Amino acid sequence: MDEAPQWTGAQASRQPAWGAVISMTLGVFGLVTAEFLPASLLTPMATDLGISEGMAGQAVTATALVGLVASLLISAATRSIDRRRVLLSFTVLLIVANLMVAFAPNLPVLLTGRVLLGIALGGFWAISTAVAMRLVPEALVPRALSMIVSGVAAATIVAAPLGSYVGEMWGWRSVFLLATVLGAITFVVQFETLPAMASNAATRLRTLVDVLARPGVGWGLLAAMLVFAGHFAFFTYIRPHLEIVTGGSITAVSGMLLGFGVANFLGSLFAGLLVERSLRRTLMTVPLVMGLLGFALLSVGSLPLANAVMIALWGLAFGAVPVSWSTWLARTVPDQAESAGGLLVAAIQFAIAIGAAGGGLIFDVGGAQGVFSVSSVVLVLAAVMIFIRVRPQVVAAPA
Repeated sequence: MDEAPQWTGAQASRQPAWGAVISMTLGVFGLVTAEFLPASLLTPMATDLGISEGMAGQAVTATALVGLVASLLISAATRSIDRRRVLLSFTVLLIVANLMVAFAPNLPVLLTGRVLLGIALGGFWAISTAVAMRLVPEALVPRALSMIVSGVAAATIVAAPLGSYVGEMWGWRSVFLLATVLGAITFVVQFETLPAMASNAATRLRTLVDVLARPGVGWGLLAAMLVFAGHFAFFTYIRPHLEIVTGGSITAVSGMLLGFGVANFLGSLFAGLLVERSLRRTLMTVPLVMGLLGFALLSVGSLPLANAVMIALWGLAFGAVPVSWSTWLARTVPDQAESAGGLLVAAIQFAIAIGAAGGGLIFDVGGAQGVFSVSSVVLVLAAVMIFIRVRPQVVAAPA
């Protein structure tokens, strides 16, 4: 293969590296697909390994916890290494992790593979915004981020149904072998398209504290946590709501969730255009719309079509959330985007845990309606906080 291209900052600003951005999207798709696969394969995995489904579920927990820690440490730990090599290393970890799971003879080997995946996942997300800022001109960063984040929505659509179908046909291990092939394809595309990118030698663990102390950063991270916590409290318990309230069959419920996934994918694609027009308006409006949709969902009762429409609109709105907050990070802390990225990823992971756990406690007391009510209030509160406290930098639109 040819030697990797190396571009200066000025060259990168004149010529967007869309091929490299697409390779980043493939990386996201492969990582998130691997992260989600166990959810659709827990029963056959547990049966084959001779463990309980609860123990098999720790494959998901291990990845999430390690991903949180990796997101905080990876920038400092790799500060002297070319970012191209770091990204390629994450893809290699993805391949090795999937192979270990595919051939795991027992739970410890399976968990080891999932730990490696967590390192790759947390590390990739921590530096992805900073890398995007180096691949395209400043005004096109939102568009690049929307492409990268669309890999998450695509994985959400594909992982569960494809994992279940292929696992039923050829066994759960074959699913992870297919994920390995996807990782190998991603590595080749990244090797060919990612330019060499100088390391950020100034990054230290102390930088995390320095970034957090900057004006507006703490408030922004808190607002982002509220948005993600509100969303995941809602989304974690949407299936029991649909089954109980609408009385729909599993096919109907799956169709509604598929509608959410497709709408979420479209939302992530179009989010870049919204952010380019007004980042602050997007940051503020999206959680407000989601909160109002949550209240509306409570009011439509058992009408299946109305529920399906509300959930699809929620997915469409949420598609803009990761893109808008990644762009906020790029504009607020452009000189330390990697450290800030680690803080944002850690905040999101913590918010997901709080949203799911808190939602569970509320669900046991007040059912899905209680969860949706609290989730909607949290989202509206986030919109108010953004209006009062979050002031992102303004970047001129491309000519």
